Amino acid sequence: MSGSDVGIATKTTLTVVAAALVDRDGRLLVQQRPEGKPMAGLWEFPGGKIEPGETPEQALIRELGEELAIDVDHSCLAPACFASDSLDGKHLLLLLFVCRKWRGTPTAQHASALRWVRPVELHALAMPPADEPLIGLLEALI
Repeated sequence: MSGSDVGIATKTTLTVVAAALVDRDGRLLVQQRPEGKPMAGLWEFPGGKIEPGETPEQALIRELGEELAIDVDHSCLAPACFASDSLDGKHLLLLLFVCRKWRGTPTAQHASALRWVRPVELHALAMPPADEPLIGLLEALI
C-alpha cells in the first residue's frame, strides 16, 4: 500500500451484470426503469445484481429470465466490457456481456418499456451514468 492510500475509506463494491442483446438487424435492447425505482425513467441494459454463490453468467441468465422472460445459454454470453462508477456510497462494477442468441421473445416483466435501438441511438437516451461509457465500446463491437 502506498502512502497515498493511507486514510482512504474503502467502499463496498456492488457487482452487477447486464446484457447487450443484439438482434439480427444489429439493434440493442434497452429497458426503461419503472416509476418508484431509483433512476426511474432512465434507459438501461437488462440485468441486475449477482446473488451470493452465483457466477456473473448464472446471475445474468437468471436476471434475463426474470426481467425479459427469455432463456439464454451460458455459451451465448460473450464478455464485452465493464464500467466502474460510484453509486449511493458504494462502488458499482458493471460487467457487460453481448448476447446474440436466446429463446423466446423479450417482454417487459418489470420495466416500463422495452426498445430496440441502433448503438448510435444510445447517445440520445437518458441512461444511468455507469451505462454511458459503454456506448462507444458497443458502437465499435456491434
